[in-house]
Amino acid sequence: MHALARNTPPAAPARFDGFLRRVVLDRASDLHLSCRRPPAWRLDGRLAAMSEEPWRDEDMRDLLDALLAPGQRADFERRGTVDLGHTSPDGERFRINVFRALGQPALVARHLPSRFHSFAELRLPEGLRDLARLPSGLALVTGAAGSGKSTTLATIVNEINATAPAHILTIEDPVEFVHAPKQSLITHRELHTDVADFADAIISALREDPDVILVGELRDTDTMRAALTAAETGHLVLSTLHTADAVGAIERFIGAFPGGEQAVVRHRLSLVLKAVVAQQLLPSADGGGRIAAVEILRVTMAVANLIASGRTAQIYSAIESGRETGMQTFDQALAALARDRLIDADAARHLAREAGNFDRLLRQGKKND
Repeated sequence: MHALARNTPPAAPARFDGFLRRVVLDRASDLHLSCRRPPAWRLDGRLAAMSEEPWRDEDMRDLLDALLAPGQRADFERRGTVDLGHTSPDGERFRINVFRALGQPALVARHLPSRFHSFAELRLPEGLRDLARLPSGLALVTGAAGSGKSTTLATIVNEINATAPAHILTIEDPVEFVHAPKQSLITHRELHTDVADFADAIISALREDPDVILVGELRDTDTMRAALTAAETGHLVLSTLHTADAVGAIERFIGAFPGGEQAVVRHRLSLVLKAVVAQQLLPSADGGGRIAAVEILRVTMAVANLIASGRTAQIYSAIESGRETGMQTFDQALAALARDRLIDADAARHLAREAGNFDRLLRQGKKND
């Protein structure tokens, strides 16, 4: 009888908690679970099998029964995908996306570090600290999924929290990083749990006396319109977009609006946009994790004029020549990281916008050293 009990596989939620514990201990970023396939995880940006035992259909069913509240279950059944936040028994925070693939449920759980790192610890440019001191306006962090946008925003919010007596209101789907109040008052609002949608939550936020509004993602025109209004009325609005670079973020924002509105939106954006940060993660040269290459656009008067007049193609040149105001292109960031031997030069060259320009910047930097 005892032998049978020892051979009985653990319940799915308990096994899931064990997987999450391993993710944290081995510093993986994501856990992947699919029916009839072995669990997988992403270590230093590379996907690998986590165990050989397949995750059974009944395991997934039992796990989702434990994870999903009735409203989330209904959302999943209706849309085929749902996002949620999850705290493990060890107190670690995860963002989970449950989705349907070939008719079967699957999920990805991303670990959200419980300790907020400094700009230096994350090897982020110190110039990003300036975003925490902006009194108002709109600042965007952009990049592909998994590029560290949420971590960068959390670092900026943590800096505000540590230094300013402000009311910081976050609107997220789901809430990812939970900030304990320091100098600031923090209010976290979660989509579906606390608010119906981003746009309504931003409009509601204007009556909740915030100084800073963090919007998890500008995912539709209504949310973008509400974010513009909040920035125009004296609030600092921080948010993300899924674009590859800073100029693309501006074009994506304006292009999301109907053609008849774009001229007005372009003008409004030129008045409130303060900065765009675009980033991507690269494997570190020593194999000890990943490092962010960061493009930074600061909206000077010259850049604002380029936005207002629709000459966004010229903004890249303004970033290249704007080092004195804290700007840098991806190529400049990649060359600096390669020069300091933090990333592999060949890998950086492959990712550069222009390989020839990257080589010139690399030689130029070495000469200055």
